Amino acid sequence: MKPMINIALPKGRLGEKAYGMFEKAGFECPSIREESRKLIFENTELGVRYFWVKPSDVVIYVERGAADIGIAGKDIILEYSPDIYELADLGIGKCRMAVAAKKDFCDPRDRTLRVATKFPNIARSYYASLSREIDIIKLNGSIELAPILGLSDVIVDIVETGKTLYENDLEPKNDIVSISARLIANKVSYKFKNESIRAICEQMNRVLQENK
Repeated sequence: MKPMINIALPKGRLGEKAYGMFEKAGFECPSIREESRKLIFENTELGVRYFWVKPSDVVIYVERGAADIGIAGKDIILEYSPDIYELADLGIGKCRMAVAAKKDFCDPRDRTLRVATKFPNIARSYYASLSREIDIIKLNGSIELAPILGLSDVIVDIVETGKTLYENDLEPKNDIVSISARLIANKVSYKFKNESIRAICEQMNRVLQENK
């Protein structure tokens, strides 16, 4: 009997796209498409069990072994630096991490730069590479408000189209890193369920090639 592979999917549009790829790869679980409040879905015949979790929690479930594999954005991986394997770039959920500010912003090099962000570790690492002294202001939502209301000089956030920024008289200033969804694995699971995980990887890579 095949070992059951536990797969953590991020709730929302990204997770739905990722599940579509698993489905095309031959690891479908029809019950996941049904309207319900269930969080766990399994196909015992194929040996896969899916569950929905908050996007930022996927790396925790995988690192701790509650999930064997999962789908996480590169932003989450960079922010939390989990002890996991990164197996593939799925090429979905593409965006970028960027510094944004008011259109007329000019970096005041004579004082500490105030940076508002949901991603303090990414911001800290980026500005350390520039030898720039910063004051991190950790926020959880509506990051764009911070420079408008004078709480921060700049923000470090995910930018997809930039529409929200432009509508609030802000603009991207510097790109930090490109972001996309990654297939990740628990290190112990990868060792002991290697055959099953590699089979999933190979089929996901096939889907990736077909989508190109």
